[in-house]
Amino acid sequence: MRRAARLDLPLLLPEVKDLRDACVARLMRLLERQEGVESVHVVEASAEPDGEPPHADGATRTAPSGPQLCLHYDPDRLTLTQVEAFAHAAGAGVTDRFAHMVIPFRAVGAEDEGRRIEDALRELRGVSAAVVNFAGQVVRVEFDRRRVDRALIEARLREVGAVPVAETVGQEGAPASAAAVEAGASAGVTSPAAPMSKSWSARNRTLAWSISSGALLVVGWALGRFTEAPSALALASFAAAYFFGARDLVGHFIADLRRGKFRFNIDLLMVVAAAGAAVLDAWLEGALLLFLFSLGHSLEKYALGRARRAIAALAELAPQSATVIRDGKELSVPISEVVRGDRVVIKPAERIPVDGAVREGNSAVNQAPITGESVPVDKAPGKPVFAGTVNGEGALVVEVTAAIGDRTLDRVIKLVSEAQTQKAPTQRFTDRFARIFVPIVLVADVLLIAIPPLLGVWTLEESFYRAMALLVAASPCALALGTPAAVLSGIAQAARKGVLIKGGAHLESLGAITVLALDKTGTITVGEPSVTDLRPTTGVSTDALLATAAAVEQRSQHPLAHAIIGAATSAGVAVPAARDLESVTGRGIRSTIAGVRVEVGRLLMFEERGAAVPAAVRTEVEELERAGRSTVAVLRGDEWLGVIGIADEPRADVRQTLDRLRATGIRRIVMLTGDNAGVGNAVGMEVGVDDVRAGLLPEDKVAAIKELEREGRVAMVGDGVNDAPALAHATVGIAMGGAGTAAALETADVALMGDDLGRLPFAIGLSRQARAIIRQNLIVSLAVIALLIVATTTGVIGIGPAVVVHEGSTLVVVGNALRLLVYRHASTG
Repeated sequence: MRRAARLDLPLLLPEVKDLRDACVARLMRLLERQEGVESVHVVEASAEPDGEPPHADGATRTAPSGPQLCLHYDPDRLTLTQVEAFAHAAGAGVTDRFAHMVIPFRAVGAEDEGRRIEDALRELRGVSAAVVNFAGQVVRVEFDRRRVDRALIEARLREVGAVPVAETVGQEGAPASAAAVEAGASAGVTSPAAPMSKSWSARNRTLAWSISSGALLVVGWALGRFTEAPSALALASFAAAYFFGARDLVGHFIADLRRGKFRFNIDLLMVVAAAGAAVLDAWLEGALLLFLFSLGHSLEKYALGRARRAIAALAELAPQSATVIRDGKELSVPISEVVRGDRVVIKPAERIPVDGAVREGNSAVNQAPITGESVPVDKAPGKPVFAGTVNGEGALVVEVTAAIGDRTLDRVIKLVSEAQTQKAPTQRFTDRFARIFVPIVLVADVLLIAIPPLLGVWTLEESFYRAMALLVAASPCALALGTPAAVLSGIAQAARKGVLIKGGAHLESLGAITVLALDKTGTITVGEPSVTDLRPTTGVSTDALLATAAAVEQRSQHPLAHAIIGAATSAGVAVPAARDLESVTGRGIRSTIAGVRVEVGRLLMFEERGAAVPAAVRTEVEELERAGRSTVAVLRGDEWLGVIGIADEPRADVRQTLDRLRATGIRRIVMLTGDNAGVGNAVGMEVGVDDVRAGLLPEDKVAAIKELEREGRVAMVGDGVNDAPALAHATVGIAMGGAGTAAALETADVALMGDDLGRLPFAIGLSRQARAIIRQNLIVSLAVIALLIVATTTGVIGIGPAVVVHEGSTLVVVGNALRLLVYRHASTG
């Protein structure tokens, strides 16, 4: 009989963030070849208990780190220890051999240049995947370290005109300066900051070439219009304008030919159109075409740079040095030398360089750069602080819990950088459209040149001219750029406001949400329940009831357990030792105190094993649950000790937040809770949800999500840990408090960095605006292409006006997308 073992995939492959990554398949193939392993498959989220006792809210407080790998093996041939050891060794081997990195670059060209760069990288032996966001100027590469290295990849990027723009900073290293880090230096991601020592022309090469092209165009036009200079001079000036205007386009085309590639892309359309204009002796219009095309791309690059700089600014939040206490002295050391356990001094008004816990001092810390909270948060000993936040007027001593590379800020920067390479569905559509459309345009162009003269409709010269104008008209620049520009701007603005959206697909999906499911504990409520009622049975003291329950709960991390232990501590009762802990999923917990069995949990746990529940105990439970309390009953041996009532108060502004969510277009809001119906309904009525689903186990929440999907696209909001299965099955999974929970950052599609549900209306409003802008850009792009095709083929306009309208539409869609950088919502102030 075979057995199954589940292992956390992020622990086996820590660099892999996408289940579609080739490394997942590689690891599965390695494991399946192991003798005794029968099959291997991926489980997207784990709902299995880890030995921690569940409680009255039905939630098992597990800490899954995301998807798991399930191995079915023959126990007669392998032990569980052997399976785990082999899996970890195989994962380490795959991780050691295959690398993943995000490289920012600087390049100018048509918007489909991304596909050319991807193709060039995939041609390298050892590169298994390359995804480019040309608007964001970043590429994510997966490669085999034994066959290719980073230097070769960067060399290939330079060959195709995509120049890596900064030095590499290793995982253990620190960036040379804050300005040198744009996309996660500490996570091994290169920075696109351009060296400021270079001249203006070196830093703005393409703009300089474009200006040169325009100046020569004006000279050629003036020579022909206002002087009697030989026509050869004007022609030479136009030819020079051609050279500077087409330098990048032709350079890319020649580089492709050297590699044996011939690409039907937007660059080719422009080069052919300009060459055709020269053949027709329309040098002025051809030079105008190349000048405006190159100028348009320079302006697009500048405009999109605003969105990229908004993301780059994240990396400048953390200081590059810290004041550390060592041997009783305060020393200023580079941030790369700060290690976990160090004590760092934070002076008033200083930016905090590390993640840690306050050990000395009190202050108010501005956490807006990370969590988006508008009000400073009071910090006292024991409270967490995050790198990139700003200290207030008090001095703090912080013990480092996460050094460079592991800080929340580092994870956010890396995830935002990777998010730029995750293409939205609309972008994938436009990429496919452009790939098919460009060859069709070239074929249509040849037919337009040949057929009308044969039919006697137009002269060959007229037909050729209109064909060249058609090339300009049908170039899908705006179509290719409109979506990635909107995605880039949307992700940047969300990150600036404390919301991490992990890719264009999630940005679009969040904007289409009509149904919202909310976990209760820690999402709608504050997540810190307290004991409100102690109802001992006759002859039992409240101290005895509380001490017995606290003894059993001492090993639990569940919020209800914390409430009972906290109440016992506050009351000063002596808590006996408990042994032989046993949890009952979604029901309660059993243990032994002084040799006597003790059970603490929901009445359902006792009823399922056939225990007789006294009427007095049942009455107490029903009364407390009607009052909105969670309840646990305590049974010691055969003696019922009583019932404990626990309450978790709703967040102060949750009703107003739900009203704002409805204003964004959410039609239905449902609360999902493992708590009993009395508690769930009491909280639901107080905050104003449309429906309450109570008494749910983790798998029941998944079933509820699937049922709600019949009504529309569903977003699930939870704490990112115990709600992992439901988050994984929803259209969009949204984790609360991502700044303090690594699992939330890794598993959810969207993370609200602060423990604040009030960020959600902003996130959904931003996503809806992004979807609207993407649609607007799509409509504008297709409409302009259609109108220009008709206008140029019928002779209404020529190449010059077509170029102006074409480039104008591209700048319009970019400007429209950049509106997301200034998006505001009532919830953000």
